[in-house]
Amino acid sequence: MTSLRSHSTMPTPRSSVPASGPTPPTRALPPRDELLAAVAQRDRSYEGVFVLAVVSTGIFCRPGCPARTPRPENCRFFVDARAALLEGFRPCLRCRPLESADAPPEWLAPLLADVEAEPTHRWRDEELRAAGYQPSRVRRWFQRVHGMSFHDYSRARRLGAALGTLQSGGSVTNAGFDAGFESSSGFAEAFRKLAGQAPSRGAASTRVHVTRLSTPLGPLIAGCTDEHLVLLEFADRRGLPAQLATLAKRLGAVFVPGESALLERTGTQVHEWFANTRAEFELPVHAPGTPFQEAVWTALRAIPRGSTVSYGQLAQTLDRPKAVRAVAAANGANRLAILIPCHRVIGADGSLTGYAGGLWRKQRLLELEGLNLTP
Repeated sequence: MTSLRSHSTMPTPRSSVPASGPTPPTRALPPRDELLAAVAQRDRSYEGVFVLAVVSTGIFCRPGCPARTPRPENCRFFVDARAALLEGFRPCLRCRPLESADAPPEWLAPLLADVEAEPTHRWRDEELRAAGYQPSRVRRWFQRVHGMSFHDYSRARRLGAALGTLQSGGSVTNAGFDAGFESSSGFAEAFRKLAGQAPSRGAASTRVHVTRLSTPLGPLIAGCTDEHLVLLEFADRRGLPAQLATLAKRLGAVFVPGESALLERTGTQVHEWFANTRAEFELPVHAPGTPFQEAVWTALRAIPRGSTVSYGQLAQTLDRPKAVRAVAAANGANRLAILIPCHRVIGADGSLTGYAGGLWRKQRLLELEGLNLTP
């Protein structure tokens, strides 16, 4: 249980390794005035440029949606449907933004309807086959049309439904999450399903308040006890449910959506870090793990901003030179992204490798710290 303000000493970190790598898969939106004008004119020429999310309804639409034009202050813009889904918005049933790139074939329509009817359901290949779908065929269509697999889409839809859409100016509380559920406890129940955790109100349980933090690289899920930050992870990470289950087991935790002073501090410092006005975090954290994992995470915190080390160097620092794979596994088990900077660990040849949040995101994090490495 430590603050991240101070670091111990680590020998010989690798400095920047300049290289000309591919651009991360992100693109800038046109100016907001141009986007608002396109919405007001229902300009279909902007198809594929942006999707419009309406804060007051929790819905996202295509640029040419025939629905009533929303007020400008209720408009948010995203580069694609995936980004809107991860922020908790639901696809419009009128303009069907998920069909903007290519209308779904008849054979796929029932599956899409099932996902919308039960967005928190976790689909598996066995279920797809039982329902008469070939998982590879479904995956290929989603990859070609939406740039993501069906499971990526389903996970984004599931998490979006669980986290809900924050109303404009609303507070992050149980009642403040508008996820389309019928009761104020809907978010908590959906999040428990996501975490694979049965509802519990035991007096001995540790309450972990969770919220969503928007960042330029996608939303983060932050979780705090009354005293420590225990979770900071990208919302689309494949292993997030497993991370939540492990944290629940180690802390005896119950996840509850809500606000706290520490969550507010975390949000402020994360925003400052991405804005390059903060180099280090000053937050009390608790990262429970095995003794080896905790040793690796302590070593990670010693890597200075703007530097990298290889997995082998990290293993040598721990006097375990043959434990390279175990070091990599401990990196993958890290539940405090950015604060415990596992993105600063690279391959022995100086290339990017092994980041659960995606190599494009790892590259961008290092670029924010002044490095340019190639995947």
